[in-house]
Amino acid sequence: MTVTLKSLETAVPPTILIQEQARDVFAAQPGLTRLGQRLVRTCFDSAAIDTRHTAVAEMSLDFHGPDPMFYDGATGLLLNPTTKERNDLFAGQATALFIEAAHKALAACPGVAAEDITHVVTVSCTGFFNPGPDYKIVRALGLNPSVQRYHLGFMGCYAAFPALRAAKAFCDADPDAVVLVVSVELCSLHVRTSNDPDTIMGSSLFADGAAAAVVTARELPGDGPFLDLDHFETVLTPVGEDSMAWNIGDHGFEMVLDSYVPKIIDEHITGALVPLLARAPEFHGLPHSSIPHWAIHPGGRSILDKVQAKLGLSDEQLVPARETLRNYGNMSSATVMFVLKHILDLPAAQEREAICSMAFGPGLTVETGLFTKVSQPSNLEGQGHESQLEDAARV
Repeated sequence: MTVTLKSLETAVPPTILIQEQARDVFAAQPGLTRLGQRLVRTCFDSAAIDTRHTAVAEMSLDFHGPDPMFYDGATGLLLNPTTKERNDLFAGQATALFIEAAHKALAACPGVAAEDITHVVTVSCTGFFNPGPDYKIVRALGLNPSVQRYHLGFMGCYAAFPALRAAKAFCDADPDAVVLVVSVELCSLHVRTSNDPDTIMGSSLFADGAAAAVVTARELPGDGPFLDLDHFETVLTPVGEDSMAWNIGDHGFEMVLDSYVPKIIDEHITGALVPLLARAPEFHGLPHSSIPHWAIHPGGRSILDKVQAKLGLSDEQLVPARETLRNYGNMSSATVMFVLKHILDLPAAQEREAICSMAFGPGLTVETGLFTKVSQPSNLEGQGHESQLEDAARV
């Protein structure tokens, strides 16, 4: 029995941050030291990000409204709301994105109606409320009130993998299960001005976004492409517990993202892949680049650079991750789902194409997955049926 991701959809808030404009706002804050100003410009300019999305409408330079909470456009000052004020905004804005992404994923899955959903798994590390997003989705989409609901909270950037792994486990246990997985992260709610290098780094990288998927083992209509969920593995690196963390402060959540993180990944990424690739004998003895697609969580440009160099991947194999970072920034747990969607949307070269995916988070935790992109013959460009079968056999 094969468990398959049948649809994958994304959503973002409408307010767009232009990286250069955001850099200038952060660099102009009165409390910054000369070193702080240099760090702001260096971090923002080297992030390889053009645009990001935010749920905080007033952070747009075009916004004009009374009683600003996060950014005062009249004075150019970044404000410092309390954790409660930030979380209150999360409850409203995140709910809307959870519902939007879930609705899009359900609508994009032929043969699945609201009453077919048996499980809902929601993910977020950027806010809390209860009744939570799992409840809100059930009510808004008219799902069966007895649907099983699970929320994965405060895990960090790798949390999409535990969510998909849980969905696969539910489907392995019950062939009729249909699982709706939804991740929403509003990282921009927690930005602040500071001379602290970790805080500056987070302000230059993090953004808001949502992704949702329908996972099932049922045979459903539709041409795809689909994503077979083959294997998952989790590895904790021997060092790095204090290098990446996510804590709750009085004025928002506080990111620890040490500059040592890319070095940790460089030293331990090949070892972290060993348990996963042991499940794929067809790739034994072959270079990592022999796996056609790589869906890497773009935690930052330097992380992608280290992964590419260490694994010997081509520039083309890094395009989905780098383009996601460039256009959306780091949206924590939702980001790797954007990368996977980029790969699913690429023209199909073969009927079956292998994908190796990974994400990193506090601990330092490395989550990995092996997937297969499955495209129907009608979606393949420039190949005859015999050629498709030969390519599939080679995979």
